[in-house]
Amino acid sequence: MLPEKIVIASHNAGKISEIRDLLAPFQIEVLSADELNLPDVEETGTTFRENAALKAEQLAKISGLPCLGDDSGLCVDALGGRPGVYSARYAPNRDFDKAMDMLIAELKETQNPDWSAHFSCVLCFAFPNGERHFFEGRVDGRILPQKSGTNGFGFDPVFQPEGFDKTFACFSKAEKSSISHRGRAFEKFISWLDEQ
Repeated sequence: MLPEKIVIASHNAGKISEIRDLLAPFQIEVLSADELNLPDVEETGTTFRENAALKAEQLAKISGLPCLGDDSGLCVDALGGRPGVYSARYAPNRDFDKAMDMLIAELKETQNPDWSAHFSCVLCFAFPNGERHFFEGRVDGRILPQKSGTNGFGFDPVFQPEGFDKTFACFSKAEKSSISHRGRAFEKFISWLDEQ
């Protein structure tokens, strides 16, 4: 049976807006952690899966509602998979303009011409009783040496997905959702919801 309400374990407005759009067809009321004055959960995990579970489980217990936690990030091959789970904390005060400049500078320093990267997303859907389900998505691409586009958020202006000649920040919200790591994880989550 589908829940009437779910909590999104996030304070990121861009992410919450994307998730609301994806879940709109299900007529599930989507509440953000902010709307319920829920705390920020410290991401102490070393993997996307661990962090997604930490957030979803803690806020499901506190709110008494099913909770969707996600952890996602950018993994750059030439940097050994960094920033990875530390993507949001890569630059001080989550300043992504600065983070992108730092990332490009760090890649130039490696003198490695291969700027391959991928975005990963893991969703954890947790219930107050401890039941939980995981859904994963990934999109491969590369980092560009300059920012392009004004849509999206995070590292979108420097990430060019495989098979496209533009960055995520040049995609419309709907275009990005159809191929993004989060979109792919949500496809799996939505298929699961359809079966409930």
